Amino acid sequence: MSNPVANLFRIPELKEKILFTLMILLIYRLGAHVVVPAINVQALQEFAGQLQGTVFGIYDMFVGGGLSRATVFALGIMPYISASIMFQLLAAVFPTVERMQKEGEEGRKKLTQYTRYATVALSVVQAYGYSVFLEGIPGAVANPGFSFKLLTILALTTGAIFVMWLGEQITDRGIGNGMSLLIFFSIIESFPSAIAQTAELVRVDEISIIEVVLLFIIMLAVIACTIAVTMAARKIPVQIPRKVMGRGRIREGQKSFIPLRLNASGVMPIIFAQSIIVVPSTFASFSDANWAQNMALWFAPGSSAYYLSFGVLILFFTYFYTAIIFNPVDLAENLKKQGAFIPGVKPGARTAEYIDRVLTRILLPGSLFLIGIAIVPFAIFDAMGVSFLGSIIGGTGLLIVVGVGLDTVQQMQQHLLLRHYDGFMKRGRVKFRGRQRYM
Repeated sequence: MSNPVANLFRIPELKEKILFTLMILLIYRLGAHVVVPAINVQALQEFAGQLQGTVFGIYDMFVGGGLSRATVFALGIMPYISASIMFQLLAAVFPTVERMQKEGEEGRKKLTQYTRYATVALSVVQAYGYSVFLEGIPGAVANPGFSFKLLTILALTTGAIFVMWLGEQITDRGIGNGMSLLIFFSIIESFPSAIAQTAELVRVDEISIIEVVLLFIIMLAVIACTIAVTMAARKIPVQIPRKVMGRGRIREGQKSFIPLRLNASGVMPIIFAQSIIVVPSTFASFSDANWAQNMALWFAPGSSAYYLSFGVLILFFTYFYTAIIFNPVDLAENLKKQGAFIPGVKPGARTAEYIDRVLTRILLPGSLFLIGIAIVPFAIFDAMGVSFLGSIIGGTGLLIVVGVGLDTVQQMQQHLLLRHYDGFMKRGRVKFRGRQRYM
């Protein structure tokens, strides 16, 4: 039986895509170590260690530690991601944006251009805020003032635009989704340091070998459950009737299905929930007020109020975000236009109601899974004294790594099968991942 990994480099087109993607990722990682001028990185890192569990710490994870090192790529791809999410939310409010989404290739190009403009604006605002933040750290900036702010804004904005361009190049000429891969490699960059920290704890007898083995088993179980739920989908059967195409041609009736993902909203509910739950600790980091300190203690990670609020927020945002990105009415109309129908359900409004009812039911176990993956690993690792593993094997980071990994493997799988090579997934289950449109 042929080796799928070796087969990747036997296809010239796929080989070029993989090598191009690796080259872009190497450039991204090199740029993530170029520091903005006139900044004392040591003073910044000492202060940044106090901001773990705040908005600063979450953002720093997405940019591979660039924020705590004040690199030219400190903003990373996050301004572009924020702009994309903003236009997704605006589509539910403004009909003009929604029409552009439905205009096909031309509408997509317009939205992409507007997203780029919004990325530049967000980068300037975030870079200015970051420069003010740096000036407030004792010893971090040698010569604070207007010139330093201007230099920081230019450096970080240029870096964010360049990172956006790198992501687009991967998407167009490489393998996988460029923006997602940049975040993927920013997150897994912390894997070696986590392994080194664990080895150091074993060396000083803070944890035993048995506990390390138990950690490894827990990590494998969490990853396996995440993959299973990420790929899980409720398949709604669809019947396509026989149709006369003209000139004597007849399209025979077909049977298909609509895959509704169990985790339709992806990682976004956890990101939104984290952005809100860390507000008290963020205020406390920049304020000496007693009420801010008390609120931070009340909502500190590990407390009952923290876990309860975090779970409720994830549950709410799962339904909220899915309602924005998934429209059963549009799906029902598309089915009706193509003459397709769900057996036993009338086309039109009844079909939309049926799809909405099914989606509402499967979102509950999906949201409970997100709550579990966001809370349980953190609680276990905190109890074992290795809380630094929680940001890697749990919550946002794990879902992004698994999701991007599956999407990239899916694209490689398609290239291999197209050239009649053995794929990675012998049963082909990965081909149904994602919220696919009706064919």
